[in-house]
Parts: sequence; structure tokens; C-alpha cells
Amino acid sequence: MGALPLQGLRVLDLSRLLPGPYATLVLADLGADVVKLEDPGGGDYLRWMPPLAGQQSGWFHALNRNKRSMALDLRRPEGPGVVLRLARRFDVLVESFRPGLMDRLGVGYQALARENPRIVLCSISGYGQDGPYRDRAGHDIDYVALAGVLAVNGPPERPVPLGVQVADVAGGSWPAVAGILAALLGRAVSGRGAHVDIAMAEGALAMLALQQGAADARATPLRRGREPLNGGSACYGVYRAKDGGFVALGALEPKFFQAFCEAAGRPELAERQFDGEGAGPRAEVEAIFASRTRAEWGEFAARHDVCVMPVLEGDEPRQDPQVVHRRSFVEVETPWEGRAMPGIASPVRIRGAEAPLRPAPRIGADTDAVLAECGFEAGEVAALRSAGVLTPAPEPVS
Repeated sequence: MGALPLQGLRVLDLSRLLPGPYATLVLADLGADVVKLEDPGGGDYLRWMPPLAGQQSGWFHALNRNKRSMALDLRRPEGPGVVLRLARRFDVLVESFRPGLMDRLGVGYQALARENPRIVLCSISGYGQDGPYRDRAGHDIDYVALAGVLAVNGPPERPVPLGVQVADVAGGSWPAVAGILAALLGRAVSGRGAHVDIAMAEGALAMLALQQGAADARATPLRRGREPLNGGSACYGVYRAKDGGFVALGALEPKFFQAFCEAAGRPELAERQFDGEGAGPRAEVEAIFASRTRAEWGEFAARHDVCVMPVLEGDEPRQDPQVVHRRSFVEVETPWEGRAMPGIASPVRIRGAEAPLRPAPRIGADTDAVLAECGFEAGEVAALRSAGVLTPAPEPVS
């Protein structure tokens, strides 16, 4: 097996919940040494969100494999100084606090860069580090609401919440990964790091680039339930099968819709694909899908090159042969929980290299080791612990 591309990269992760931890999970799966810096009073909030998978949350385990943890109280007077010393030995620091908090703590980009001019700081926030909304609280649904993504989801009569965190992951985590890697490439040329500013609302807005381009070209706003990709076209949508299951049809290109119509025994429908301002022969397509069960449509999809796929529900994706073949689900032996914890593999695969599968850490499990690696003497660590800046590391798992 070859080496993972980010081996040797050191990442200090101050973020919590989903956007930052998923970004650093991807970096860790690609070989980076990721150290979670957590509050000794409870750590990442995600540790305690039910349902618990034992001692801690299944959500936490899903996002924090392959990382280490150190517990440090940033509110203590000595805390920020420890972070500045750590920054000398790290390449990247990721944070997701409210804009301005890092500066108020004394560990903003300028302070970090004085200690280590090569450091890359990635700040993930809802609305960005500046602007009239920068201090507003929010969650994923608020960011997609602002971006216009929520407005195009659902039937014409009302928007419907999306079932996954689009702004958090597609608008936050992945731009953070891209921004960090871009800044590291820039550092290789300039010798200096950078401050990467990721706004989740902007990341969500970027997902409308294609649709907005079409809307601008026709000089009308985007419409819920009437665009080609949100229910407005018969050739692209979800249909109920004979047994009540659902099937997805994605035959946007005329060649695929023609192939579908011919394979379904209704070749005459192909020329009507864009009738009615793009709506197409919806009633006829609904009747076609209602004539077979979901399983029969799965067999149909295997025989014909037509962009058809059964809608898998619940745990069904785990058993799908393509997903199984790609090992898209993983299990991570976690001694401190006494079981293997399930997870989803990072989708970035490096041929010839295998992502590690180390368990998510207990709070503060690696505090002493990380401090020693960064040049702290045993007496300094003891003094910090006496001052309440650090907490005792968990007992080893037998």
C-alpha cells in the first residue's frame, strides 16, 4: 500500500458539531494527524447528543475517527498561550466559533502567524467573517434559506426542509477542505500561510450556480417545483412503483429519455420530452412506473442504459452490491466503547493507499502526548494541570 497524501500534515481542530469535524475527518482519512482541542468541561457538544452508542454519541463516533484529543480550557488565562505554542508545530488550525472570538481570545490569525508564519487558519462560520450578518446565530436550515436553496426544494405550495445538512457539509466542510489544501499549495510557493474564510451560506449559494445561470439566461427567477431538477420535468423525478416503492428517473439528455421510452415500450413519448414548457408527458410516465414493482424496475435498470434507480430506504444502501463492493460503510473497533462503531468512508479515494480506521478519541486522551510533541516539559504540563487549564487524561483501556 502506498502512503496517504497528507501524511506529515498536522491539523489542530478547535471546531465542534458537524462542518469542521467532517472537514478534518476527510483530512485525517487522507493521512493528516488531526488533534481535537476540546473544552475539558464536556468537549465537542456532539459527544453527548442522543442517541448514545454506549458512553457517547453515535454522531460523534461517525465524525471523529482517526483523530486524537487534548483537553484545554481556553477561558483560563494560560489557555491562549498554550494554543500559540502549539501553533508553532502545526500546519493548519480549524475553528468554527462566532467571528471575532479567536481575536478576543488572543489566538486570531495575526497572533498565530507571529508564532508560525506558515500556519493556515480555516474559519468556518454561517455568514462569513464580515458583513451585516456575521454575528447572527444560525443552523443549516437558516443558511439554505438565505441562499435560496430552501426555496427551490419541495412542491410549489411551500418549501420543504432538506433531509441532510447541505450548508454544513456541501457548503462548509468541502469548501474548507478545498480552501485548506489551496492555502497549503500557496504556502509551498510563498512560504506563508493564509486565513481561509468559509461562509456556509455562500457555500450553499454556490450549489445554485448551474440553475441560476439558466434562470438569468431566461430572465425569470428560479421556481419551486417547476425547474427541470426539482419536479418540473417528467424526465427527471421520483415515481411510485406498483408495490408502493419509489424509483428515480434521471433521463435529462434526450438520448437517455428516448432509450427509457423505447425500453418501456412507449417509444412515441420520446419526442414529447420537452412539451408543455419542459414538463413533458408526466401522466404517461407515472403510468409506466406504476406498472412494475420497485424490484422489477431494479432489474430493468440493470438491463438498460436508461438512468433509472430504485430509491433505497432506511438501511437498504448498506446491502446494495455497489456500495458493498466500494466498502462505503466501515466499522471501527473502539475499545473504550467495547464494540465496533459504524461509519461512512470518506468519498475521496487514493488508489493504492488505504485510509486508517482508528477509533474516535476520548476527551483529553492524548493531551500529554501532544504537549510533549510540541516541546512542553513535564513540569509545565503539571503546572497547567494544577491551574485547571488541563484535566487528567482518561485511564487506559485494559
